Amino acid sequence: MTTLQRFEGRAVDALRPVQFELGLSKYAEGSVLIKMGDTHVLCNASVLDKVPSFLRGQGKGWVTAEYSMLPRSTHTRSDREAVRGKQSGRTQEIQRLIGRSLRAAFDLEALGERTIQIDCDVIQADGGTRCASITGAWLAAALAVAHLKRTEQIALDQRVLLNQVAAVSVGLSQGQAILDLDYVEDSSCGADVNVVLSGSSSNDETIQMIEIQGTAEGQVFSREQLNQLLDYAELGAQALMQAQTQILVDQKIQY
Repeated sequence: MTTLQRFEGRAVDALRPVQFELGLSKYAEGSVLIKMGDTHVLCNASVLDKVPSFLRGQGKGWVTAEYSMLPRSTHTRSDREAVRGKQSGRTQEIQRLIGRSLRAAFDLEALGERTIQIDCDVIQADGGTRCASITGAWLAAALAVAHLKRTEQIALDQRVLLNQVAAVSVGLSQGQAILDLDYVEDSSCGADVNVVLSGSSSNDETIQMIEIQGTAEGQVFSREQLNQLLDYAELGAQALMQAQTQILVDQKIQY
């Protein structure tokens, strides 16, 4: 088999360069700019002293998300969805995915009757925006929980976040499994799979699946190929969780 040549010689099982910048928003309880290659997403977490009506009086909190792409985040300008008067089906699907993914990591009773609202705004898109949003949103949520503990709204020893969450794309290009697709790879791949995982950066044996979204894009794929894709996804998620943990350690943030 011919070895697949990726941009800048990246290995088939390698992530794009990943960076986190904290505190970009002065007012948000948690603010993270995640950069995965040329995909940049600003994730802001706000703590709201309310819950949806179906949770009132139950002693549980809620975690939810909104997602949007800025007008010139792609090669050509697109109108803001507010101008169109409605969100696209894609936007609604992605923000529901982000919310589901984060709630899988929370003890909602420990959070108390409050909501953590995550806003994910894509500044620049080069593939994998939903995965970058989820990975950055978890870190923003961790900062919001740290704020609640620092301001004594939640006890320091209360475990609110049970696990880390990260997401990564995998796919088949020229029949070969690859990790973390950029736009060119995503638009031409034979199969496209987004995987959301939960676990801990300190123990790769605890990695578990939250959601798998996979479709053939002109090329059917075998169970063996799917297993390879999921192996790469676990490898990528572990690296992302290690990066999440490292910046929290570097900044001496306890959540």
